[in-house]
Amino acid sequence: MATEKKVSLKLLIDKKANKVLFAEAGKDFVDFLFTLLSLPVGTVINLLKKTAMVGCIGNLYESLENLNEAYLQPNQSKDSLLKPKVSLTQMANVPLLLPDIGNLKPEPGIKLYGCSNHSNHRCVTDQKGARCTSCQYSMNYELPFVGTNNKFTSASDTTNSSDGGFVKGLVTYMITDDLSVSPMSMISGVALLNKFSVNGFAALEERMVEFGIDEED
Repeated sequence: MATEKKVSLKLLIDKKANKVLFAEAGKDFVDFLFTLLSLPVGTVINLLKKTAMVGCIGNLYESLENLNEAYLQPNQSKDSLLKPKVSLTQMANVPLLLPDIGNLKPEPGIKLYGCSNHSNHRCVTDQKGARCTSCQYSMNYELPFVGTNNKFTSASDTTNSSDGGFVKGLVTYMITDDLSVSPMSMISGVALLNKFSVNGFAALEERMVEFGIDEED
């Protein structure tokens, strides 16, 4: 059994109100939160369905999973929704706290396919084997794709991004219970204490916790 990935958080707790005011977190946890924004819903449900309750969205996922292919349009594939392609090239070093994340392989780039009937390239797809809407041939012929975001990367840019992920390290971030994320500073911390009407520090407690996928509290 693989060791569960965990990250550490420092919580500031108002003992009198029994409330977590905010958490102090490093790059690893903030990268994890921002990574969730890049994952399609189908991918998240696919990752969580074996280890967690996912409610009605999970039922919707399972309905499509069990639906006979005969009910689908000829140019559609269930995998396009159940297992959407996710580009993980920017997430290589992000400590994703989701189960079986290793099953997601980095996409080398966009692949487009045309009709295997080489005289017909009026339509393209990113799903290999889809049916051509014009002649019903399988679309297995790979077409070259030239991206528009190829830009010059300087040596300094490469050095600064060597840690991977989305945000820079060597910075502590403040995360509130509504998932607002901002760089931690004394001013922002005091402002938040004033917002919650905290008077004095006697009622405040710092507590270190570890965060992972299997949380019961």
